[in-house]
Amino acid sequence: MKNNITKKTLKNKLKFETRAVRDGSFRSSAGEHSESIFLTSSFMFNSAEQASKRFSGLESGMIYSRFTNPSVQMFEDRLASLEEGEACVATSSGMSAILSVCLTFLKSGDEILTTPSLFGATIQLFDNILKKFDISIKYVSLIDLKGWEYGITKKTKLIYLETPSNPLNEIADLKGIAKLAKQFKVITIVDNCLCTPVIQKPLNHGIDLVLHSATKFIDGQGRVLAGAVIGKTKLIDKIKIIVRTSGPALAPFNAWILFRSLETLSVRMNAQSESAFKIASWLEKNEQISQVFYPGLESNPQHKIAMYQQSNGGAIVSFKLRNDVSMKKNQLAWRIINRVKIFSNSGNLGDSRSIITHPYSTTHSRIKESFKKKSGVNHLILRLSIGLENADDLIADLNQALGRKEKAQ
Repeated sequence: MKNNITKKTLKNKLKFETRAVRDGSFRSSAGEHSESIFLTSSFMFNSAEQASKRFSGLESGMIYSRFTNPSVQMFEDRLASLEEGEACVATSSGMSAILSVCLTFLKSGDEILTTPSLFGATIQLFDNILKKFDISIKYVSLIDLKGWEYGITKKTKLIYLETPSNPLNEIADLKGIAKLAKQFKVITIVDNCLCTPVIQKPLNHGIDLVLHSATKFIDGQGRVLAGAVIGKTKLIDKIKIIVRTSGPALAPFNAWILFRSLETLSVRMNAQSESAFKIASWLEKNEQISQVFYPGLESNPQHKIAMYQQSNGGAIVSFKLRNDVSMKKNQLAWRIINRVKIFSNSGNLGDSRSIITHPYSTTHSRIKESFKKKSGVNHLILRLSIGLENADDLIADLNQALGRKEKAQ
């Protein structure tokens, strides 16, 4: 199976938006213009000899949809192109992508160097599951480069991080961390879920592997679950062995949905980020808000490095409410969530519909209080995932939920 565009020199000249529409396409002998969904569990061979060669790896081709399927491969090829990586392996969810990476590169006695500034389920995987297999987890501050340097030991095999982090949009120094990791021969993995390759390409900063919960912005409409890992072929091939054997396969239908979603990824991310910047700027001036966490704001202490690594601030805005001592814990944040009319109350993000979330009592509710404190997640913080609605309508919705009488500007 080959891409429509096979010449590397031509491919490199094409802009992101063109590759998002054209790269990775495969068409059957029917010559369909819109790429097909290959809903099949297995594939036929022309001969017994061909079957033997494919199973042994002497010949490439489709075998079984747990590890080879045209719909999945189209998605993998297109996403690899957009991240400017050599290869991609897709999985059934973002968490299965993380687990597959860990199973590939870790063994008993090894260590992951990471940060408390992670998605709640990732911390649960690291701290509650991997530790059972004698894998150590060491946590350092995401934004402290010296902390990363001092944290590396002979046992360290993986450095894992999110940038921007969820939910507080903290920014890691990608080039600095990549340089340190290469000195100690440690594999680096960056969750690029919040930015997507539209806004940030960690591989171009020296990171080894980029990971996605494609469930989020890559799908963009909250329809399917998926994960993906992109990087050099020699690393991805090792992960593919684990995925093939352990079986967290991406369903062909989900792959087809995601493949088509990539066509509009640039349009969606830039529009949502533009609205997010407008909303963050408004929140920053609201007297009921004590702090806004958005790297696109010049007031953000990490604005400079964020704009070096990213093309814009992204579509996630988090903010901290000024405490009201007359209200019980969580009640102030919950009151705002219960008052909004446009924002959806959901734990998801990256949707075309804007979402409001209280991480402390939902996505991070099972995390130890000490971890919440280290990562800065407390009961006064709300996270907004900005969708494709009109930004002024969203501001007005937040304005009335906050209890302000004046109209949104």
